[in-house]
Amino acid sequence: MTYAKIMATGSYLPPKILTNSELATMVDTSDEWITQRTGIQQRHIVEDDDVVSMGVKAAQQALQRANLEPQQIQMIIVATCTAPKTFPSAACLIQAALGIEFAPAFDIQAACSGFIYAMTCATKYIETNFVDNILVIGSEAMSKVVDWQDRSTCVLFGDGAGAIVLSKSASPGVISSKMFADGKNKDILYLNNALMSSDKLLRMEGRTVFKLAVKRLADVIQHELKDNNLTAADIDWVVPHQANLRILDSTARAINLDANKIIVTVDKHANTSGASIPLALDAGVSDGRIQRGQNLIFEAFGGGLTWGSALVRY
Repeated sequence: MTYAKIMATGSYLPPKILTNSELATMVDTSDEWITQRTGIQQRHIVEDDDVVSMGVKAAQQALQRANLEPQQIQMIIVATCTAPKTFPSAACLIQAALGIEFAPAFDIQAACSGFIYAMTCATKYIETNFVDNILVIGSEAMSKVVDWQDRSTCVLFGDGAGAIVLSKSASPGVISSKMFADGKNKDILYLNNALMSSDKLLRMEGRTVFKLAVKRLADVIQHELKDNNLTAADIDWVVPHQANLRILDSTARAINLDANKIIVTVDKHANTSGASIPLALDAGVSDGRIQRGQNLIFEAFGGGLTWGSALVRY
């Protein structure tokens, strides 16, 4: 049987850091207010970078660690909702920057769930022997779309990119994944098209999103475990979308998961939407917590509404 396995990870964070204290000089908030409600202490903000340049840097690191040349990549999928252009896609621009010729390249826009959607698509291309090596990238410049006068949202988001090299393998890698969407809740978390609306900024009903996120994430993880005859005790690490520390903690309690098994980067990165899972994954791999052969759960919830999970043997 052919499997899709994560061969290497990479990440990039723009050098500018915006702390809670600095943010409090821009909007009516405080370090204490942000930390208590979200767990966020700082976020990285783009200056000279954008989704494409960040994605390129994360991809280059992943390629180097995988010992692959760019031309060995046969497809690029980018999860983003903040690409600099509607078209060409960020994936096409990253392809050109990496010097990869003719490999299919496209973006997936599923907000904070985008990386799970992208990795699931990539997995199917590999399992069906369409290609051998795929770059899956999550890259976001959320600072470009938040309302910096709205303290309920601007404190939550940051910028960055993460990447994985997903390759054909004889041993299990991405074991299973689940994806869901519910367009009925379109008005509680959205970002208007800049060409179609004068309001070009992200809008969110935080309390409603919080309640739905905890319920949907707990349900999808429990189903992922049940379908694979596993329990929470069989999972070595949960690598979640980094929305809010309270959501991470509440989801862990709902499924009786040891909170110490959660890779947490929200304190340093804030919510980087589609980039948050690969950024957290790379953090866990780079510092040695995540080891080969361990069982990982990825999970995410975002605008759409969209949500999903993946069971991965690293």
